[in-house]
Amino acid sequence: MTDKEYKDLSRKEFAKAARVYETDKGGVYKMCKKDYPDVLEELEKEPFDDLLDCGCGPAPMLTLLHEKYPQKHYTGIDLTPEMIDAARAKNMEDVELVVGDCENLPFGNESYDVVICCQSFHHYPNVQDFFDSVYRVLRPGGRLILRDMTARTAPVRWFFNHIEMPIINLTGHGDVHVYGVDEVRKLCDKSGLRLETGEKRGFFRLHCVARKPKL
Repeated sequence: MTDKEYKDLSRKEFAKAARVYETDKGGVYKMCKKDYPDVLEELEKEPFDDLLDCGCGPAPMLTLLHEKYPQKHYTGIDLTPEMIDAARAKNMEDVELVVGDCENLPFGNESYDVVICCQSFHHYPNVQDFFDSVYRVLRPGGRLILRDMTARTAPVRWFFNHIEMPIINLTGHGDVHVYGVDEVRKLCDKSGLRLETGEKRGFFRLHCVARKPKL
């Protein structure tokens, strides 16, 4: 498929999902809640003021953060307008919500202390562009906290990427690629980020923390 076809599929998938994402009918999307504690744990390790959530959906993670750290400034970006509409309906103060493409973040250089991305970047057809864009918007010393699906072995990831995902996409999903730690390290290195944590955790989770070096 072309890049546009992948993104169109993702928009259609999540336009439908926006109505049920945070309800009991959320289905597979309810599994995303398993990422929140690990992200919160990482955030508690260092102070921050400005945070960007890439692929924020209806902003469940930003909702938690806004309640826990109401004095911070938050930005959420998502490709799907319906997701951003659902997030805006929460009327969270000092939370900016933007319809946009995470491969080309529409924000100024060195605008954020932290960028988080949970269960989103396996939908990006030009994933190196995402890492390059994250490097640009992070302040020196800032962090990228990345959570996504993975598998513990390369053969299983190969099955996901070459057998399972093409079948799933026939049903209306826009999944592109499941990554391993070594692949993320290469993406970070090429962008200028330094991978500090790269782990395979429970529930088929990839947990990575990368930092933009200080000047």
